[in-house]
Amino acid sequence: MARKPKVQHNATDEDQSAETKSARTRQRILDAAAHVLSIKGYAGTRLSDVAEYAELQAPAIYYYFPSREELIEEVMWSGIAEMVKHLQGVLDEISSDVSPIDRIMIAIDAHLRHELELSDYATAAIRNSGQIPEHLRARQLAEDANYGTIWRKLIKDAAAEGQIRSELDLHVTQMLIMGSLNWTAEWWTPRRGSLETVIRTAQSLIRTGIATADASGESTSTPRRRRAPRKTTAKAESA
Repeated sequence: MARKPKVQHNATDEDQSAETKSARTRQRILDAAAHVLSIKGYAGTRLSDVAEYAELQAPAIYYYFPSREELIEEVMWSGIAEMVKHLQGVLDEISSDVSPIDRIMIAIDAHLRHELELSDYATAAIRNSGQIPEHLRARQLAEDANYGTIWRKLIKDAAAEGQIRSELDLHVTQMLIMGSLNWTAEWWTPRRGSLETVIRTAQSLIRTGIATADASGESTSTPRRRRAPRKTTAKAESA
């Protein structure tokens, strides 16, 4: 009697499918953690809340993240890393004939949109930066430095072109600009006015405060880019 041939399973396809599903679940957990952390803060973020938002059982989180702290650390790092990528991408699209002071105005627009409209990760990272224990902030601090480097170049380029008032300390100027932009996450909601109003006001205040007379009246128009939806996708994807 002829022996039936063995059924050959494509292990590679099965493995890839399992890996894809696992990656999606891990991302759902991260998205949910970013959302909860952005609202409740470090002290108030519980894994049960993350699991509820991700529509998972809480013990499932431990398969992907050994502890609450490691999950939060990943969110914090991702938030700043995304901001670095987003801002650099916006700046890379700007025409070379845009003046340095207008590049700063465009950076203000990009920062506020990403912080307040596009990413729970950025909101979570900014709002909780001073709450996270130091040992969980190593990767985040490295990305903070990268982000600061981008802003430092923007301000130095404007100063080199004589577009920033000579009496201003450039480092202090940078820190005050970034501090005021970051603080917006603490108080702004759509009930307090449109995001467009916040951006225009921030641009006007900062330009008036730092620009020389010759640079104070230049255009603040911002290149329009296709915007991704805000990263609160854990429930949206399952709907």
